[in-house]
Amino acid sequence: MTTPRSAQLFTRYPGNPILSPHDWPYTVNAVFNPGATLGPDGETLLLVRVEDRSGISHLTLARSDDGVTNWKIDPRPTLMPQTSRFEELWGIEDPRIVRFGDEYLIAHTAVSSAGPLVALLSTRDFRDFERLSTVSPPENKDASLFPVKFDGRYAIIHRPVFYGYRAEAHIWISFSPDLRHWGDHKILLESRHSVHWDQEKIGIGPPPLWTNEGWLIMFHGVKGTAAGALYRAGLAVLDPHEPTRVLARADEWVLGPEAEYERTGDVPGVVFPCGWIRDDDDTVRLYYGAADTCVGLATARVDDLLEFVFSHPA
Repeated sequence: MTTPRSAQLFTRYPGNPILSPHDWPYTVNAVFNPGATLGPDGETLLLVRVEDRSGISHLTLARSDDGVTNWKIDPRPTLMPQTSRFEELWGIEDPRIVRFGDEYLIAHTAVSSAGPLVALLSTRDFRDFERLSTVSPPENKDASLFPVKFDGRYAIIHRPVFYGYRAEAHIWISFSPDLRHWGDHKILLESRHSVHWDQEKIGIGPPPLWTNEGWLIMFHGVKGTAAGALYRAGLAVLDPHEPTRVLARADEWVLGPEAEYERTGDVPGVVFPCGWIRDDDDTVRLYYGAADTCVGLATARVDDLLEFVFSHPA
């Protein structure tokens, strides 16, 4: 078998962007960074970060039978920040969705006046939401739960930031018996200094995806350039039973800003995935924010992604 190249892994949908501010039933500035899941009837659900013209973000649900076209968007915000809560004073952002039975658990970024932090939501119907807990104080973001428990405990991937002589932003993993009390914190993946594409900071993309080879994870990496920050996405695989153990990490990024809608927008040069859905034919649909302005869709074969990680180790 020919070893796949990173440029061949993902195929962008020709009709991208699939969602943009012009599609919204009310006035907004930008729509991006959606969490993705399947509804009970197989319908694709995107919980989209929506930034209004005040600059505050909320979440709005978009539905599609095929996950590509004919999106039905809630006519008003699905979930607004509770500005009476210190944690959500400046908005709610970037959801990642996992399903436990008939319950959907959503890790997201809540933005307080002291900085971003990780918080958890629960819903069964994407109409009524329960605020479960605050996972961490600021500064922390880019979080996703695993869709299973390990030895009876939930696990979450997140990205705290430490400000020393330079900002350190690595991916961590933590565990909880009840979604409220978190411990056993460990660094999972480190940002790489020097000239690498993920030199400044990294953070989890969509929720971990179960495969026969282990947990496939996608993460974004940031590199500072003379023209500003570049946000691209890479891959790694974690041990299927011991998620603190990294089996492989690809050296190269696999999705970067190339198309016009990824290079032009509120924040140029950004692809920021927060959700993916695996189809029966072993294809994964990746939903991502483009230039902090609109939503793109790209597809890939899971086997190709796994082969790439193990054949291009960092």
